[in-house]
Amino acid sequence: MTDRITSPFGAFTPAREVVAGHDLGGKTVIVTGAATGIGIETARALAEAGADVVIAARKPDLAAAAIADIDQTAPGKTRFEMLDLSELASIRAFAGRWGTTPLHILINNAAVMACPLDRTHDGFEMQIGTNHFGHFLLSVLLAPALEAGARQQGKPARLVALSSIGHRRSGINWEDPNYITRPYDKWESYGQAKTANALFAVGFHKRFKDRGVTANAVMPGGIMTPLQRHMQHEEMVAMGWIDPETGKIRDGFKTPEQGASTSVWAAVGAELEGVGGLYLENCAQALPWSKESPFTGVLPHALDPDDAERLWAISVETVGAG
Repeated sequence: MTDRITSPFGAFTPAREVVAGHDLGGKTVIVTGAATGIGIETARALAEAGADVVIAARKPDLAAAAIADIDQTAPGKTRFEMLDLSELASIRAFAGRWGTTPLHILINNAAVMACPLDRTHDGFEMQIGTNHFGHFLLSVLLAPALEAGARQQGKPARLVALSSIGHRRSGINWEDPNYITRPYDKWESYGQAKTANALFAVGFHKRFKDRGVTANAVMPGGIMTPLQRHMQHEEMVAMGWIDPETGKIRDGFKTPEQGASTSVWAAVGAELEGVGGLYLENCAQALPWSKESPFTGVLPHALDPDDAERLWAISVETVGAG
């Protein structure tokens, strides 16, 4: 990859360092799921750089605590809007309230991971329903606002879709993405959803790059956050995430602020101006996945343009927009 896009930052760079020197005054950002985990650190870094940040989440109490925390260093730069990505009506209501108000950065950060079989309000399997279909509808409904943001600032608006190395666990099951007839596997389901997030960035960028909006997918890294709420301690030990003797998180995991760094770079990095359809990790364009480096890199199925088109068509049919 001789033309690979990189940055001065690395895997463990704090998000604040990535955004240092950027003046985001006058820019509006939406971060989904920003009440906890890497979402709050993404919101904090962008707010401290001057952006007006909307925390779009489904739990007002957690959002209020996050805003109070961020207000200590960036007073008055964050606010809350109700958004439940597992309910299409909530997404439509959010987008209806927003209208075409200029939006400069949309970060699709919220996620569900490795939950027991469950279904969204509209009957979709919870992981692909929330992580992909919910964000798909939100993004296409907010596309006019992103286009307005691009016109206002005279350069492309940006969409950031959080994926994961978990995409290696599964491509899209085109016959039964919602586990109606096939046996449910929580990790396969998560992998399918994270593949969908990456393919969505490919499809969105293709459609909106000439209308002033770019889109990239991000792998934030391994971080202990409320994302692991559905996992037992023993399972994390068995997977090698936690040392069984000391109880400490293994080397290689990031802090939440470090985990937010690639999202922030995708949102503001000069290296990505006008660039999209990529899978980013550790503040750089990802290398191809290999057995020698199994916890980094991207597999071809997560960036396949034909699969991105097929997923877009299914998503339009599923949510009724796009």
